[in-house]
Amino acid sequence: MRDNRGPTPLWWAAEGGHDGVVKLLLGREDVNPNMADECGRTPLSQAARRGWDGVVELLLGREDVKPDMPDNYGRTRLSWAAGSGHDKIMTLLLGRVDVNPDRPDNGGRTPLSWAADDGRHGAVELLLRREGVDSGIPTKTA
Repeated sequence: MRDNRGPTPLWWAAEGGHDGVVKLLLGREDVNPNMADECGRTPLSQAARRGWDGVVELLLGREDVKPDMPDNYGRTRLSWAAGSGHDKIMTLLLGRVDVNPDRPDNGGRTPLSWAADDGRHGAVELLLRREGVDSGIPTKTA
């Protein structure tokens, strides 16, 4: 069940980094791990943004989780993790073939752009080590 702004109990548990609660909720067949709030952010978005690597691992363990689904602003889980400097989460996401490391958001910014702008040295290194990452993609300024 969603609240008035869209978050579900799973969304709130992921937002708070509550691994045990996330695990309990993911054990139910009637829980949709991709249900987004009014901004298009899912439980995985929130966990990646906040740096809850245990929650990210639990969510990525589900076959039906969409790790590259953008929010309403075009930001992906990788973009949030890169801009926040959550290297372990980035490693988890970059290890998947279904995550595009160059996917731009609605403003044209890529995960590399977010990491570089926020001075996230480790995040920049991780992205540049991933085969196929284009370090020369022009970005628009917001």
